[in-house]
Amino acid sequence: MTKYTTLTCTVAGMHCGHCTVAVAEEVERVPGVHSVDVDLDSKLVRIKGDGIDRAAVVAAIDEAGYDAEAV
Repeated sequence: MTKYTTLTCTVAGMHCGHCTVAVAEEVERVPGVHSVDVDLDSKLVRIKGDGIDRAAVVAAIDEAGYDAEAV
């Protein structure tokens, strides 16, 4: 069984289902990402993967049009 690293980001500006899909789709494209869980209520994105590049994840969320900060 593979053990993945987890990265959590806060994402300001998400307010609907389209927002969660847009963020998830961009983050899923980052190399090493295995799964993405976007929680609209808490404005948190939890990413699991192997060798995740924190800066690449934040850049992907920014590319989707939202401000992200790794926590």
